[in-house]
Amino acid sequence: MGETGQPSRRGVLTAGAAAAMALAARPAGAAATSLQDLAPAIAELIEAAGVPSLSLAVLDGGGSVSTIAVGRRALAGEGEVTPKTLYQAASISKAVAAAAALVVAQNGVIDLDADVRGYLRRWQLPPSPFLEDGAAPTFRRLLGMTAGIGVPGFAGYDPGAPLPGLLDILNGAPPATSPPVAVVAPPGRQWLYSGGGYEIVEAALEDATRQSFTTLVTGLVLAPADMGNSMLAQPLPERETAGAAVGHRADGTPLPGGARVLPELAAAGLWSTPADLARFARSLSDAYRGRGRVLLDRARVRAMLEPVDGFRYGCGGAVAGTGEALCFQKRGQNVGFQAYLVLYPATGQGAVTMTNGDRGNEVAARLLPLLGVRYAWPEFPGIID
Repeated sequence: MGETGQPSRRGVLTAGAAAAMALAARPAGAAATSLQDLAPAIAELIEAAGVPSLSLAVLDGGGSVSTIAVGRRALAGEGEVTPKTLYQAASISKAVAAAAALVVAQNGVIDLDADVRGYLRRWQLPPSPFLEDGAAPTFRRLLGMTAGIGVPGFAGYDPGAPLPGLLDILNGAPPATSPPVAVVAPPGRQWLYSGGGYEIVEAALEDATRQSFTTLVTGLVLAPADMGNSMLAQPLPERETAGAAVGHRADGTPLPGGARVLPELAAAGLWSTPADLARFARSLSDAYRGRGRVLLDRARVRAMLEPVDGFRYGCGGAVAGTGEALCFQKRGQNVGFQAYLVLYPATGQGAVTMTNGDRGNEVAARLLPLLGVRYAWPEFPGIID
């Protein structure tokens, strides 16, 4: 424990040689499709971090998704989590939003390399000297974080507080508490993390398709990828809140009402489970390997996983490595929730972790490399996003 009475970061990183051995041990036989033997080790890691729970899904490369959930919905509560417990996916929402944009492009409605301003009807980017040399903020650049757009992230709103609409968010107008979305650097010249850029994508897709973003993503991604427990809903419907995970700050304090409200749907608005996100990842891998098209065709998903403008992101997440070692990652980080998605598209292996504590990233940093050993992933580049 640290001096404040909370677990120290060192405690997480060194938590249990026995836990590390259990997590890295290669499964055999029936254990290859079961994660139950990992429960004690996972419990040790989350206890050391002061995180109420961790839910995990593993892709084995053969198409199977294995799940386990350890801990409680709230640190001081009695409700145990299950693999169907909902967590905020936070910025993993961006990977799902990117897939939706690529499906819309695949259907011929938008051009990923066209200037997004040509698709915007209700709102336009403010004039900027960074756009005067002809470089364009394209869909691909917005999805790859190279469009030069500001507003890295969003802090969310207390339950019951007035919520901004999409145009309020883009304009930085009340009741939005985030700044206006604008071009702050030349497009194509640098990588600049931007949740604001994804809100531009949200607006442009709605304008181009004349559908709400929720309807669009549900029909094009969530339903076909068999993500039946996932929803773009902010706030979460009352009927769902009783079973959802409660977010916690780093000191273990639960969030009022269970979670902050994130109306920025494309950037951070998805509620999901590791199993659903693993099935989403599997659909990308299947297409990448030519094993069928659930969302995207082979050429489109391969383009999704190529670095944009030569920087660290493809469309919707970070990429590293080549060949079988090509690794796609996306971190989700809302107040009170931490999540990670790791996918090796060439082998179909990977994992998704979701936690309901601000220190869940420390657990994932310990857990994911050990899972890489256990399941013989290609070279793990470490957490890159």
